[in-house]
Amino acid sequence: MSESITLPETIVRTKEKREEKTKRLPPYHVILLNDNDHSFDYVILMLQSLFGYPVEKGYQMAYEVHTRGRVIVDTTSKERAELKRDQIHAFGADPFIPRCKGSMSATIEPAE
Repeated sequence: MSESITLPETIVRTKEKREEKTKRLPPYHVILLNDNDHSFDYVILMLQSLFGYPVEKGYQMAYEVHTRGRVIVDTTSKERAELKRDQIHAFGADPFIPRCKGSMSATIEPAE
């Protein structure tokens, strides 16, 4: 003869509440915007320093921002996306181009 076990309702409700809390926040893209005052070398160096990308990936992204005007450099939480955007804005002028006065521009937008 087998017995069935009934779980108390509080255990089921606790599990449901825990599952609600672990829902993910919506992701955000960090988007690098093109300009004519920064070299490919600068973009590659910046992406290596801020995101840890290898030279090849940095070159691909530099080429995309150059040809399309923008490139997604990261997709992450809103808080981290804001940090990465601010780090791009604070990276400084391109030492390879004397006329360059400051950092590149970047923005964030919802990934969905």
